[in-house]
Amino acid sequence: MEEAEALDGLTGLLAWSLLLYDAETQRYRMHDLMRPVAAAVLDGREEAGARDAALYEAAARHAAHYKDVLAEADDLYLEGGDGVVDGLALTDREWTNILAGWAWCAEHAADDAAARLCGDYPNAGAYVLGLRLHPREKIAWLEQALLAVRRLGDHAAEGVHLGNLGLAYAALGDARRAIAYYEQQLVITREIGDRRGEGNALGNLGNAYADLGDARRAIAYYEQALEITREIGDRRGEGAVLGNLGIAYQNLGDARRAIELYEERLEIAREIGDRRGEGSTLGNLGIAYWALGDTRRAIELYEQWLEIMRAIGDRRGEGAALEIAGAGAFGGAGAGGQEIDVGEAEDDLGAVADGMAGAGEDGAVEFVLGDEVGLDVEAGVL
Repeated sequence: MEEAEALDGLTGLLAWSLLLYDAETQRYRMHDLMRPVAAAVLDGREEAGARDAALYEAAARHAAHYKDVLAEADDLYLEGGDGVVDGLALTDREWTNILAGWAWCAEHAADDAAARLCGDYPNAGAYVLGLRLHPREKIAWLEQALLAVRRLGDHAAEGVHLGNLGLAYAALGDARRAIAYYEQQLVITREIGDRRGEGNALGNLGNAYADLGDARRAIAYYEQALEITREIGDRRGEGAVLGNLGIAYQNLGDARRAIELYEERLEIAREIGDRRGEGSTLGNLGIAYWALGDTRRAIELYEQWLEIMRAIGDRRGEGAALEIAGAGAFGGAGAGGQEIDVGEAEDDLGAVADGMAGAGEDGAVEFVLGDEVGLDVEAGVL
């Protein structure tokens, strides 16, 4: 149905007070007195399971629509700039319906149509879901989606879900289990010739080995991933790998090389409007400049990082920035523009950065290696 036709119908229902409209949320809902009427209409369809078929069709349309809404939110997020906030706002506004649509797909995944939707949901909102679901919730979604796409024989989607399961376990601190999923992903992507997916798997293997403290092995994987991202023209992925290479060199004690890589990463993040990537890179630059003894520059960078995290509503990123800021030394600068006690900030930065040294990706703030239909993420404290 065309939008204009749908609006004409809604206007008529509103005129008869059969629907209610909330101007603040811009949402329609059925008048409470109409619910038993609608149920009675369905109850009248008793022949040959017509009632159940009608309910199934309505639920399927609802689930498909809110999968598309989730994809729209993700597209807005990936536009960068104001799109990040708009995408997250759309997700939050429709969250109840998104969850209802997903639950219906998961419950009916034995049916092919529902199974396809079940496989599509985690990928449709890969980026925004990463900010709205706890890793354990993501694992539940991804395990259900993986079963669905395997039943359908969709190997490309299988590879993406395996990679994202690895990311979820990495977020829980289980790097070895993450590696097992990434290795399965790598085998599939190479079998089907998916260069983008192969690059993601290599990059995430680098992240996992960095988590285990093996920075040199991580660099070897990142360099392979960087070659692929440049080959296929994936600027978001290229920026992500550059950021993680910087983190790896930082963990090897080479702050100057890390800064060179972070500067390249920052240029790409700003070019494509990746506000979250921009913020995390500013944080990583702060760590590197602190390591070189330039505390004032480090503080400037952390203030910029904190400002971006607050602007896009990234509470985890904001928390990481505040943690690094230290016990009140310059947290006020981000909140209210107060003057910074540089001497106290130096002590706090030193304590935090010393604790981060040798900690692998836990001492970094990088995020997001993109996949066209899934989410493969750079590691970091976020």
